[in-house]
Formats: sequence, C-alpha cells, structure tokens
Amino acid sequence: MASTVAAAEPSDSAAAIPNRLPLEPPSREQVRLLLFGTLSAVHSNILLLHQLGYAEPNDWSRPISTGRANEVMAILTKRVEVG
Repeated sequence: MASTVAAAEPSDSAAAIPNRLPLEPPSREQVRLLLFGTLSAVHSNILLLHQLGYAEPNDWSRPISTGRANEVMAILTKRVEVG
C-alpha cells in the first residue's frame, strides 16, 4: 500500500508572506533652466511654462542683462524627480 506524505507547511505565518522590498521614493535632482531673449520673449515663455504647470513665475530670477543689445536672461532652479 502506497502512502503519501504532505509537504510540511511553515508554522510561522510571517514565512508565508512574500518578501517585498519597500518602494523607494523617486530621487530628486536639481536642474537649472536658462531663458535668453528679449524681455518680452523671456516673460512670455515664463508665463507659458507656468500655464503648462512647470514652474511659478516668481520662482524665476529677475531678468538679467547679458550685455548684448536687447537681450536678457532669466534663471530657474528647480528640483525634479528622476528615475
């Protein structure tokens, strides 16, 4: 007469839970955006990026003269998620 043996089940209930690693939060890195152009072109692009939800207008630097005729630049420093 053949007999069957059932596989032993772990008695510890924690052993039955699959080992899951906690999700790591996405890392954040700093980026800088530079806009160069006429004052009106820089201003309109800052507003466009705001409308797209990318950055608040007050997060940008004040326009800085580049030394070239009719040209300014504005700088945005922002932390973005990577990975």
